[in-house]
Amino acid sequence: MSKTIKTMIDPDDAVMLLIDHQSGLFQLVADMDMLTLRNNVSALAKVAHLGKIPTFTTASVPDGPNGPLIPEIHKYNPNAVYIARTGQINAWDNPKWVEAIQKTGRKTLLIAGTLTSVCMAFPTLSALAAGYKVFNVIDASGNWSKMATEITLARCVQAGAMPIDTYAVLAEIMSTWNRTDAMEFAAIMVDHIVPHYRLLIESYDKAQSVQRDGHETKLELLKTGNGPEAAQAGQRGMQPAGMER
Repeated sequence: MSKTIKTMIDPDDAVMLLIDHQSGLFQLVADMDMLTLRNNVSALAKVAHLGKIPTFTTASVPDGPNGPLIPEIHKYNPNAVYIARTGQINAWDNPKWVEAIQKTGRKTLLIAGTLTSVCMAFPTLSALAAGYKVFNVIDASGNWSKMATEITLARCVQAGAMPIDTYAVLAEIMSTWNRTDAMEFAAIMVDHIVPHYRLLIESYDKAQSVQRDGHETKLELLKTGNGPEAAQAGQRGMQPAGMER
């Protein structure tokens, strides 16, 4: 369905752009929890690798105060291609960056960057002007203030970009549970985005084991009075627990 809806992601037409997720810049993030931001960026790297989405990264003066890219990105997505810049603040002003994207032949860009109001926004505006469809992954793009994020989001949306969150990116690229790597996508959800989803998985696994192996707790023995608890109660001249009249 996503292939026929302009406002959804077609995985076969998508490129992941992870821009300036650098250790120094992360220290400026104030609109969201740093650990959450780091987890969402890691999730995008994993999703892109699992979904075979071409991925490009870049950093703004990584040997300066902005610091290096967080290592998780290339650890989780070894196929991601790093493209160095020569001082440009807007990654789109780097001809090698644009050339790499053009060579994919794809026209849908999934853009996340820190800081949101610069590293994410500037390439977004440039890509839109160049005719690309752009999704801004907002919760993987930390910013120095919530107000700055709100202003930037309004600016990018008015220019034609579509805001999206990390979980939605995963779901649209995954597309269906009827795929051999579905549980690998689920693992990304649990490990990085919605850790409470593990509780659902654990409950499901237990329900399946009950169907396969039977109940672990033999409650029916208490009801009939034939279990060891009943025997112990009888020796004491007592009713088993829960069977008082």
